[in-house]
Amino acid sequence: MNILVTSAAGTNGDGYGSILAFTLDGKMLGAFGADSGITDPRGLRVHPDGDRVYVNNGDDRILSLDPRGRIAAKTGPIANLNPGGGNFGPDGRYYIGSRTARTIMAFPPGLLGSGQAILPSGVVPFPRGFALAPDGRLFLASGTSPSGDGDDTILAFAPDLTLSAERFVDDTQLSPLDLAIAPNGNVVVSSEFPFGGPDAVTTVREYDAGSGKLVRIFSPDGSVGFRKPRGLRFGPDGNLYCVAHGEIVAFDFGDGRFLGAVARLDRLNGQAIEFFPFLKSRSATSVCLLI
Repeated sequence: MNILVTSAAGTNGDGYGSILAFTLDGKMLGAFGADSGITDPRGLRVHPDGDRVYVNNGDDRILSLDPRGRIAAKTGPIANLNPGGGNFGPDGRYYIGSRTARTIMAFPPGLLGSGQAILPSGVVPFPRGFALAPDGRLFLASGTSPSGDGDDTILAFAPDLTLSAERFVDDTQLSPLDLAIAPNGNVVVSSEFPFGGPDAVTTVREYDAGSGKLVRIFSPDGSVGFRKPRGLRFGPDGNLYCVAHGEIVAFDFGDGRFLGAVARLDRLNGQAIEFFPFLKSRSATSVCLLI
C-alpha cells in the first residue's frame, strides 16, 4: 500500500500537475501514471474493488487508471465539468463535484456518457468535498470559491437526495474544503478560515452525524505549516491523513493526537489523497522519478 496525492497546477497554484506517490513512511517515489494524460489533477478515489483509481482532470475529463498507472477508461472532454472531489456511491457509480454547474454528477464506472446531475444545478454557491454515509445520506461541503463566493457550511441530503438540512452545522469558524465520513460515522472536514486569508486558521473538524454539533478540532503543532489543507482520507492504519501545501500530515483519530508530517515536498500544492497498492513496472507509465 502506498500514498497517492494530486498536486494541482495552473489556476490552482504552482504545483506539479500530476499524481505523486509516497510510501507509507513518507519516501518519495515519483509521479504515478506520468504518461496517462493527467492534467492539473484534483479529486482522486480508489474503486471499491481496489483495482483502479479514478482521477478528476483539470481539462474537464475523468480518468480511470490501473495499478500500473495505465488508462483503463476515460471520458471525453465534458464542457464546463470543472470537476473537484470524487466518491463512489452505493449504486456503484462514480460521483464528482462539478464546480461550474455547482452540483454533483454521477458517472457509470466505465465512464461512458456525459454523466447525470443528481442534485439541482446551483445547489450551493461553490461545492467542495462531499461524502455518502453508510445510511445513504449525502453530506456536501458548501465552501468559498477563489473569487470569494460561498456560504461556509455543510448541507445534508436524505437517502432520496431531498435536502434535509440546509445548514447541517452552525460553526462560525468553518470554511470547509474536503469532507469524509469517519469510521465512527461522524463527518470530518478540512477547514481554512477565512478561506484564502493570510492569517487563516487551518484545522480538521469533526461533527456529530446526527446533530451536526462540533465534536473535536484536530490541529497540528508548530512543527508543520499546515497551509491550505485539502484532501482527507482514513489510512489502512485507521489514522486520519490530510494533504496540504508542501506536506502530508496525520492524526490519531482515536485520541486526536497530531502524529506529525508523514512527508514533505516543496510545491506539493496537494488537493486529494488516497491509498492504493499500485504495481511497479519497467514501463514508461509506471511510477517514475520526478525531474
